[in-house]
Amino acid sequence: MKKRALIIVAEGFEEIEAVACIDILRRAGIKAIAAGLGKKEVTGSHGIKMKPDISLDGAGDDFDALILPGGIPGADNLAASEKVNELIKKMNSSGKIVAAICASPAVVLAPSGILEGKKATCYPTLKKKLPAGVRYENKDTVVDSNIITSQGPATAISFALKITEHLAGSDTAKSLASGLLY
Repeated sequence: MKKRALIIVAEGFEEIEAVACIDILRRAGIKAIAAGLGKKEVTGSHGIKMKPDISLDGAGDDFDALILPGGIPGADNLAASEKVNELIKKMNSSGKIVAAICASPAVVLAPSGILEGKKATCYPTLKKKLPAGVRYENKDTVVDSNIITSQGPATAISFALKITEHLAGSDTAKSLASGLLY
């Protein structure tokens, strides 16, 4: 069965982070679904408009990975959503991939409690928002069990390739990286 990943885009999302994940996962044969938080058209933090595949309300929860792009106020909008917070906890308790980049590890994942006792990274200026029980690593992308975190726009490709590795295997991720000239 084809792996499925849900990428949630909220008003003010970081465009590079969302689109890099959608593009790379689809190239890997993973069904990457962009879900809009509350709107049929969502505007990113740099004014780029995106028409998501589906509304988050209609997306369900049958996914192998949950991906949360950053951006301000995108991450704040994700964090304010009860549905997003429920999905994070459900995916994590099922051992499924929960991935967040840029502001989202600190602003969205940290308050959910799933980063406690884990290694993680985020946009460097936001590391002070991580609780004391999180082991911050100043790396592009950090994996701890089923949680994948990354630093920001410039690390979006390494982030997407790491998610690909976990969903489709290292050979697929290496082949994609090579084809992308990464």
